[in-house]
Amino acid sequence: MDKIKLPGIRQFDLTGQAAIVTGGSKGLGLAMAAGLASAGANVLIVSRTAQEAREAAEGLQAEYGIRAEWFAADVTRQDQAEAMARACLEHFGQVDILINSAGINIRGAIDELSLEDFNKVMSVNVTGTWLCCRAVVPFMKKQKSGKIINMASTLGLVGLANRTPYTSSKGAIVQMTRALALELAPFDINVNAICPGPFLTEMNEPIKDTEDGKKFIVGATAFGRWADLREIQGAAIFLSSRAASYMVGSILAVDGGWTAK
Repeated sequence: MDKIKLPGIRQFDLTGQAAIVTGGSKGLGLAMAAGLASAGANVLIVSRTAQEAREAAEGLQAEYGIRAEWFAADVTRQDQAEAMARACLEHFGQVDILINSAGINIRGAIDELSLEDFNKVMSVNVTGTWLCCRAVVPFMKKQKSGKIINMASTLGLVGLANRTPYTSSKGAIVQMTRALALELAPFDINVNAICPGPFLTEMNEPIKDTEDGKKFIVGATAFGRWADLREIQGAAIFLSSRAASYMVGSILAVDGGWTAK
């Protein structure tokens, strides 16, 4: 019997792919961008701050020898989201991967937060994600291929007190991902979401040593610790690659066992 030949590890090779990573200048966004670059992808780093985006892109290019470009954009602005997608096409000639990592969190009891606080979180986390998806879809449809990865959260799957804006936004991302996955599957575009647990990013630094952080966040995981940024890279590489070609509408939890408890 002839030996069966399957692509195996080669499915994770992203050489020549063009990826957009919003919120890519720091935190989970930069970690995922570095993961994709290490697998050979060219990357467009998107941030509201031009200097941070440029520095991140230059660092990735120097470290991994891929092409890394940068683009300053506010993802809540439709014109800027569309310009971002065009910039990727102009730089790399294609738009293969979009990781929607731009996001914010405003914590507090509902009667202490303002409507402005709630709307701000929803605008960046939900509207921004929707606009960036909308911006790349025409290019991916034309190519008849693409990978869209939305960053939801463990808090899009479970509740936590004093997080109504953030949990509402991330729950919306879970459902947006499922609906868009069904819409785009006929065009061979894979839409999936990652639900990170407690990663020690700049967003979470303020609660690192608080009772809230220790008991209700880190204490909720099976490992009982904050996640290291490198621990998000595997999921991002996987969902961006051919290895995930049959993944569509999936919600991948990288949460240290939070949702298993």
